[in-house]
Amino acid sequence: MITLLASASISLAFSLFLTPVFIRLFKRFAWGQFINVDTPDAHHVKRGTPTMGGIVIILAVLFGYFVSALATQEMPTMSGLLVLFLMTGLGIVGFLDDFLKVHKERSLGLTPWAKITGQVIVGVVFALLAIQFPNTQGETPASTQISFIRDLPFDFLSWGLIIGTIAFVIWICVMVIATSNGVNLTDGLDGLAPGSSILAIGSFIVIGFWQFNQSCANATLDLDVLDKCYDVRDPLDLATVAASIVGALIGFLWWNTNPAKIFLGDTGSLALGGALAALAILSRTELLLILIGGIFVIVAGQVAVQLTYFKLTKGKRIWRASPLHHHFEMKGWAEVTIVVRFWIIAGLFVAGAVGSFYLEWLSR
Repeated sequence: MITLLASASISLAFSLFLTPVFIRLFKRFAWGQFINVDTPDAHHVKRGTPTMGGIVIILAVLFGYFVSALATQEMPTMSGLLVLFLMTGLGIVGFLDDFLKVHKERSLGLTPWAKITGQVIVGVVFALLAIQFPNTQGETPASTQISFIRDLPFDFLSWGLIIGTIAFVIWICVMVIATSNGVNLTDGLDGLAPGSSILAIGSFIVIGFWQFNQSCANATLDLDVLDKCYDVRDPLDLATVAASIVGALIGFLWWNTNPAKIFLGDTGSLALGGALAALAILSRTELLLILIGGIFVIVAGQVAVQLTYFKLTKGKRIWRASPLHHHFEMKGWAEVTIVVRFWIIAGLFVAGAVGSFYLEWLSR
């Protein structure tokens, strides 16, 4: 518990007090945001605002996690390291995209297929590592079973070792691509993606801490609650990583709220999506992620529907713009109004997810 609080506090302090240093540094490097011509006119005043703020968040999380572990003499676990790996790996993919944008002075960086290829490479490595490194009880960080609030009866390895492993890796890659792109599409207004991510990733602090207290590895559990326990490896460390990310995001949001002094960039949005996917996979709550990240599902779904309808009807649109927050901007809503209302929706989804998680435990 001390490590969890220390990790969050150190990460928060790092991002809160050092983000201005990075803002000045990024301005010196001319790492400014380029605005897409299809975005609302109000966004053109944001041109030149420092981007790649995800670098600050990633560094803050790594600093907070490892310094707190050193200070409390708690050894990092493989589960925690895997979350950091996926977060950092996708952050590097996002950095390449952002760097090409500022280097070529345009709003497009990596091609869509190049970005997906990078996400797949990182996702494959994560998936293969996650089913290695069994502990003394034989538990690996991830399970080859699909999970909702716990592992469900279906196991990919029931299809055989080779086919099952390939199917499992594909499943993980789909989750990684969908989640990271969902956060990326939501990152379009000042503070929208960081605030929504605080709520979504914050839910894994509660989930991880509860799983730790009700872990099947806890020999002090009463016999009548053994059927309710969780077979999750390193749940407390997953909660610690989630707390470190939330702390870093809170400090960053101080500077990212309207009017933003720095943007996440793809560096930050892809990294946050990767962290969210990793936490769901390793805490065995994969399908619950649909509810935890409900706001990201809505935004990504709206883009998919709009794009499909646009192609099928040869130019017609259902909404005025996409992603969804730009539609409301086109209707005349103030940016702060949209952000706060989206935060409320994100919070309701997270409350429903955490409530469902607890109700499942009660029902057993």
